[in-house]
Amino acid sequence: MSEQTDQSTIVFVLGTRPEIIKLAPIIRECERREIAYSVIHTGQHYSDELDSIFFDQLELPEPDYNLEVGSKSHGKQTGEMLIGIEEILLNEKPETVLVQGDTNSVLAGGLATSKLDMTLGHVEAGLRSFDRGMPEETNRVAVDHIGDLLFAPTEQSKVYLRKEGIPADRIFVTGNTVVDAVQENATIARNKSTVLRDLGLGSDSFALMTAHRAENVDDRDRFANILRGAGLVSDELGIPIVYPIHPRASVKLTEFNLVVPGDIRLVDSQAYLDFLHLQAEATVILTDSGGVQEEACVLGTPCVTLRDNTERPETVDVGANTLAGTDPETILEQTKTMYTKPTDWENPLGDGTAADQILNNLGQTIQQEVSL
Repeated sequence: MSEQTDQSTIVFVLGTRPEIIKLAPIIRECERREIAYSVIHTGQHYSDELDSIFFDQLELPEPDYNLEVGSKSHGKQTGEMLIGIEEILLNEKPETVLVQGDTNSVLAGGLATSKLDMTLGHVEAGLRSFDRGMPEETNRVAVDHIGDLLFAPTEQSKVYLRKEGIPADRIFVTGNTVVDAVQENATIARNKSTVLRDLGLGSDSFALMTAHRAENVDDRDRFANILRGAGLVSDELGIPIVYPIHPRASVKLTEFNLVVPGDIRLVDSQAYLDFLHLQAEATVILTDSGGVQEEACVLGTPCVTLRDNTERPETVDVGANTLAGTDPETILEQTKTMYTKPTDWENPLGDGTAADQILNNLGQTIQQEVSL
C-alpha cells in the first residue's frame, strides 16, 4: 500500500497471473505519482509462483489482502470472492476500484463495487470473442455494462462497446497495458534469463506452445488433435516445440493417456521473465492464450492461435496472428505460413503509455465528478 495515507484512493482486484502482469504498470505508475492504493489478491490461481512474480520479478509489493479462494466451481469461487472483496471495500472506502480482463476475480470485483458508492474501472474493456460458450465472455460483457470507466485497448474495442449501447463518455481508448509490461520487462528478461541455456535451446531454433484452456485440454479429441498438429509441425519444420505445460493440461494428459508425438518437449510452467524471453526468441508460437497472442504481437514473433475465434482480432488484422483451430493439418499449414512470414507488422495494441493514460483519465473523471 502507498504510504501517503491510511486510506487508499485506488484498490486493485486481481487473482491470476495475466492480471498481475497487466496491472503491474498501473501499480508502478501509482507509486511514481504517490497515489495511495491497495491490492486485493483473490487467490483465484494462488501459488508460490504468483508470489514470486510480485516480490522478485516484477518488483511489486506484497498484496495487502489475500483471500486465498483457490480453485472451485464458478459459483462457489465467485461467491466467496464477492463476500471477501465487499468486506474489504467497505473498510477501505476507496474512490476507485480497478479490475482487469475477464476472470471470475474481475466479475466478483465488479459486482461488489457496483453495489457501493465507488467508481468501477475496467482495464482491457471491450474485448469480444462473440462466443457465449466461453465463461470469460460472460464475465467481460457483464463488467463492461456495470463499469463506470471502461479503458478500451483499441478503437475496435470501443466500437464493440458503443454497439452495445454503452455511452461514449464512459469509454477511453488507452492502448493495452500488456505493451507497457513487455516494453518494461523484455530487456530485463534478455539480460537476466538463463532459460535458453537451461533448456539447451538456441535463438530462433525452436517453436513455443501453450495449451491450457478448458475447451481444449478438457476435451480428449481436441487435446489429442492439438498435440498431433504440433507433432506435424516439429517434424515438418525440423525444430523442437517447447511446451511449458499447465498443471491442468498435465493432469488431462495423464487422464486421457495421450501420447506426445514429434519433438515436443514438455517442461514445467515458466516464471514470467523466462517465458517472456522464450516468446521473444521463438521462431513461431502456437497458443490458445489471449495474453500470449498479445505478447507475441508486441515482441514480433509470429503466432498461431489454437482456437476457432479470438477476442484479439487486431493481431490477426495486422498479420501477426492466425486462427488455426484444432485440426492437425490446419495447424501445420497455418504454422508453415506464419513461419516464413515477415514480422514487420505495426503493433496495434498501443505505444506503451496505457498506464499513464488510464491514471490521467481516471484523475480527470474524478475531478469532474467532484466539481459537479
